[in-house]
Amino acid sequence: MFQIQGHSRRFCDGVDRRNFLQIGALGAGLTLADVLRLQAASPKTGAAKGGTRAKSAIFIYLPGGPSHMDMYDLKPEAPAEFRGEFKPIATNVPGVQISEHMPMQAKMFDKLSVVRSLTSVDEHSDSLVMTGYPERTNVTAEHPSFGAVMSKIRGGEGTSVPPFVSLRGMSRGTEPGFLGVAHRPFTPSGPGNANLKLVNGVDTHRLDQRRSLLGAFDDARRENDASGTMAGIDSYAERAFDLVMSGATRKALDLKQEDAKTLERYKGVEQFLTARRLIEAGVGFVTLSYGGWDTHGNNFTQLKKQLPMLDRGIANLIQDLHDKGLQDDVVTVVWGEFGRTPKINGTAGRDHWSPAMSALVAGGGLKMGQAVGATTAKGERPKDRPYTASQLMSTLYRAVGIDPAQTFPNGSGRPMYVLDDRAPIAELV
Repeated sequence: MFQIQGHSRRFCDGVDRRNFLQIGALGAGLTLADVLRLQAASPKTGAAKGGTRAKSAIFIYLPGGPSHMDMYDLKPEAPAEFRGEFKPIATNVPGVQISEHMPMQAKMFDKLSVVRSLTSVDEHSDSLVMTGYPERTNVTAEHPSFGAVMSKIRGGEGTSVPPFVSLRGMSRGTEPGFLGVAHRPFTPSGPGNANLKLVNGVDTHRLDQRRSLLGAFDDARRENDASGTMAGIDSYAERAFDLVMSGATRKALDLKQEDAKTLERYKGVEQFLTARRLIEAGVGFVTLSYGGWDTHGNNFTQLKKQLPMLDRGIANLIQDLHDKGLQDDVVTVVWGEFGRTPKINGTAGRDHWSPAMSALVAGGGLKMGQAVGATTAKGERPKDRPYTASQLMSTLYRAVGIDPAQTFPNGSGRPMYVLDDRAPIAELV
């Protein structure tokens, strides 16, 4: 058994959330050429049609459950034990207010939309917001993540970048499930990064020599394979060499390519810049996480530090996508696994709250400049237009040109829908 570890994170349930993925011998032995071979063997169906650029997506995960009451759904008229310390400020969209600690988003809210009437489940997991299914379902059902579905459908054949990149390592929510190991994310902090650079002491001349040597072995093997299979296998090894040599992903991950002013704008939130650069390089799906939002105590002290940084990351990312003409080609979502209790607890914190949460959406050709849905006067539950996380996922799939009613066979060969609950959020489409 082979274990890939990511970043350690501990939530209130006492479970150490060190992201890991255990895979069998097949996964342990995978080379870059093997992954390309597996992807090619997996048929691509349902790809987006039309246009010169395939749509892309960025998922920004706020682990621990961000407080809807202190970000996008403030209740200034509620009693003090509900409304908290923060004040709402007006955005550039009439009638829409957000937290005073997110002034950059407020100035550009015509480029954003918030869904305030989402319902969730009470579990610390990114599974729901990455697959559309809660972790308690995915433990056995193994539904694939959004990025894995994009990898399955789009592949990456003929491109110099992976279709799916996770900047936050691997966790249950990012796994490919029954789609197979070929659709795992590339993780820059993981062992796959070694495939994007030449190992110590290997220059391009030595790599060419290794390519020639590999070719000689393949010539010998080809003589023993009259079926022509080896010729196809050779092409995947060739493409693996080309991926290393072209270095498109490696260059996208190198922030030194950006000018000093851009680096200053993203100081402290560099993952947002990396996500933008990967999307520009042609990656279909990028996911990242920011901060820790499990604020059972000192909620306001922690959010005073985190919200301005998150605000800067979101605002710069979305503005850059607009400046580069990518606003309709890239859909972005910012959310966590649930909201937090409207009523403040005895330690100035807010606890888990699944009946209501908010999510921010931008781009992808969706309708911007609005607040969709509303919660009750104390922010306890949806007052109108209740939506599920799966329905927002369905909307995001449609934004990138993927039909959420498409089916794939699971490990038992049974056809499974991408999403079961797949009605879109009507106000966004």
